Amino acid sequence: MEDMLFYDRMQFAFTITFHYIFPQLTMGLSFLIVFFKWNYLRNKIEKYNDAAKFFMKIFAINFTIGVITGIPMEFQFGTNWAKFSELTGGIIGQTLAMEGMFSFFLESSFLALFIFGEKLMGQKLHLLTGFLVFLGSWASGYFILATNAWMQHPVGYEILENGKYVLTNFSALFSNPWLLPAFLHNQLASMVTSSFVVASIGAFYILQNKYVEHGKLFLKTGVIFGMASSLLVAFPTGDWNAKNVAKHQPASFAAMEGIFETEHAGAEIVLVGQPNMVEKKLDNKIAVPNVLSFLTYQDWDTQISGMDKFTEEELPTNIPALYYAYHIMVGLGTIFIGIMSIAIFFLWRKKLFTIKPLLWTIMFLFPFPYIANITGWYVAELGRQPYLVYGLLKTADGISPTVSSGNTLFTLLGFIGLYFLLGMLFLLLVGKAIHQGPKTQTH
Repeated sequence: MEDMLFYDRMQFAFTITFHYIFPQLTMGLSFLIVFFKWNYLRNKIEKYNDAAKFFMKIFAINFTIGVITGIPMEFQFGTNWAKFSELTGGIIGQTLAMEGMFSFFLESSFLALFIFGEKLMGQKLHLLTGFLVFLGSWASGYFILATNAWMQHPVGYEILENGKYVLTNFSALFSNPWLLPAFLHNQLASMVTSSFVVASIGAFYILQNKYVEHGKLFLKTGVIFGMASSLLVAFPTGDWNAKNVAKHQPASFAAMEGIFETEHAGAEIVLVGQPNMVEKKLDNKIAVPNVLSFLTYQDWDTQISGMDKFTEEELPTNIPALYYAYHIMVGLGTIFIGIMSIAIFFLWRKKLFTIKPLLWTIMFLFPFPYIANITGWYVAELGRQPYLVYGLLKTADGISPTVSSGNTLFTLLGFIGLYFLLGMLFLLLVGKAIHQGPKTQTH
């Protein structure tokens, strides 16, 4: 049974990690495409329209691969996680169905119209189709986050005699206190990814002395939106999420922050340290006293429960992985704010386009928001363990008893091979689009 659980979790972790590479770009990029198109209508400067159409090509490639890699996850609910689907399908099936029926079809339908329908529809309707693509992509994120929010903090449900969960309050799904902060944090994090990608492509064009005017537009836009979204991811949305975890999942909060022992007064915030699970402490710790209590409760002396206050069963199953994922996410977010602050300063001084070390830094920075986003999701999912539905349904009770560990391992290896080929195809197509560059067309 332990092998089955391990391989089921590994397969889902691999497929969802690879899948989330793509929607985290499309959700943020859809907003920037609308921004470029709106500026074109307002100023009639052709490079804004070129930017909108260029990034819609990259959006379309991401969207296609995202759809392909998302389909297997739906099937895993019925194969590897059949018991979970049987017990909770009456609740999570509703939000997942709305995501497919409303958001996916809205996004995919108007994506085709945006790509092929500019001359037929005219510029104002072309902007409208871009806005509807943006609306569909963000609605998709909203319904997915509503599903996850219920698993993190279940509300509006009843458990029947046969163990199945049924929804007793539909509006509770969408007024879940976990949902709004998680949704805003996730969407702004996707804005960070897309802004850094746009800025990176702009820096590449400037360094290559190719499509320089477009490159300057991409870099300026990416830096401005990258700075704004990086700040908003940290505060207020990141702060709001952390307070939610402290309130509803206190054991997870203690593990995230590396608090092994409860301090009598205020809790310190750990900057550096390595969890030592044998001696129940952090090795080589560097911490600032009382700061965590102030950030969480706006009081320097409020006590925060450490892991010593919880039973072994209440604590997350992999404390080191949760701790490191959280600190990687926060550390990268801090670096993003620092680099974007420097870039904004030189943009204000009108020197950004000429400082090559900074351009090289921005160009090579684009993978790191992907890492920060994925580790952020690891924090959410590792923090919920050992539960699928927090406090109600254990992960071990949600797997399919009829799917062997050998079958799961075999298909996992198949996914690794297939996704490697898809990844190579994706890089080839995006690389070709960047090489061809934005094309100016006369109207």
